[in-house]
Amino acid sequence: MKKLFQNLRIVDKSGIEKSFEAPRRKQLSVVVIILCFVVSIFGGVIGMVLATAAPDNVQKWLGIYQVKNFINDTIKTEKVVVQEESATVDVVKDVSPAVVSILYTKNVTVSDPFDLYGQGQKVIEEQGGGTGFVITSDGLIVTNKHVVSDENAKYTVITANGDTYDAEVLALDPTLDLAVVKIDAKGLSVVKLGSSKDVKVGQKVVAIGNSLGEFQNSVTVGVISATGRKLVSSDIAYGQDATELEGLLQTDAAINLGNSGGPLVNLRGQVIGINTATAAKSQAEGIGFAIPIDVAKNAIESVKKTGKIVRPYLGVNTVEVTKEIADLNKLPISDGFLVTGDTKKGIPAVVSGSPADKAGLREGDIITEVNGEKVGHSLSLIAAIRDYAPDDTIELVFNRGGDSKSIKVNLTERPE
Repeated sequence: MKKLFQNLRIVDKSGIEKSFEAPRRKQLSVVVIILCFVVSIFGGVIGMVLATAAPDNVQKWLGIYQVKNFINDTIKTEKVVVQEESATVDVVKDVSPAVVSILYTKNVTVSDPFDLYGQGQKVIEEQGGGTGFVITSDGLIVTNKHVVSDENAKYTVITANGDTYDAEVLALDPTLDLAVVKIDAKGLSVVKLGSSKDVKVGQKVVAIGNSLGEFQNSVTVGVISATGRKLVSSDIAYGQDATELEGLLQTDAAINLGNSGGPLVNLRGQVIGINTATAAKSQAEGIGFAIPIDVAKNAIESVKKTGKIVRPYLGVNTVEVTKEIADLNKLPISDGFLVTGDTKKGIPAVVSGSPADKAGLREGDIITEVNGEKVGHSLSLIAAIRDYAPDDTIELVFNRGGDSKSIKVNLTERPE
């Protein structure tokens, strides 16, 4: 009976003949195909594992050496990207609580063309903002001098968690665009200061600041584009005079108006620079500058100890000698710093009673060395003197009328 039904065929109403055997054959075919697919994949995996474990010459003969390297490089690249992203997130999480916004307000008198019966003037409140970072838990904050140098303004600090404090401008650096302010607070988060000495071009950095004075603790990421940059910086928004800055770190991390005074941080979460200037947006994009933190450390320690920034003082006014200046003035050398003044503006070449005056420096001398370190195109006189302290004695080498001479100078504290 069983044998009979195995070969049974029927015809349905449409006249199409069907067999009971067909479904069983189809099912068997599907099972065989799936089994072959699984076995082939399993075999391929086993084969690849065995092949990649073989010596390099065997792998090259089999043609899988390049595939193996491609896979390894892809895995390494993805791992590096994930690690960098994770490091950036960790840096922002650690540093942001110690970054503050610094706001200023002041009353200014402006023309009022609609005041037909008065004096044609009115008083308005001017506002602006910058950034700073906390260096002591009791409220010492580092920022740029151009952010807080207006004596007629009132300054307010807003911490990352939204607390607001009146700020006192404690110290302004006479040689750098650097300032320290103080707020009455306790238990604040503080930054970790790194070193700018070992900064490498191409390394990743993070900038945090109060962009445009309204976007608090904005984060931008970039690389160190160059080191040792020099520029003349002026901040029209704050009405400050031009300041010559040198030894700057250049970065392509976006630094906008309001970021001034904020920290430039490495992926270890250490502050390596103080964001201070940017190239004009109409001329270039992605060119920002930061004061190296090593240059600021002496000033920071000075404020901690004395409550003010103490810098050494020589007492001369100079210009950097270039080939053009040397040719124009028929100078005997084309590198160094020419001691010169401006009689029309009342600027003396050598300040009367200063350390330089007492040591015998004269107008027309060209200073070429400070304690054996050459000054000129590669190092400014101000930067060379900045490394010393008041009461230090230094030796200056200078050129006078073609002859090289040297003198010893006892530095004093730079007057405010």
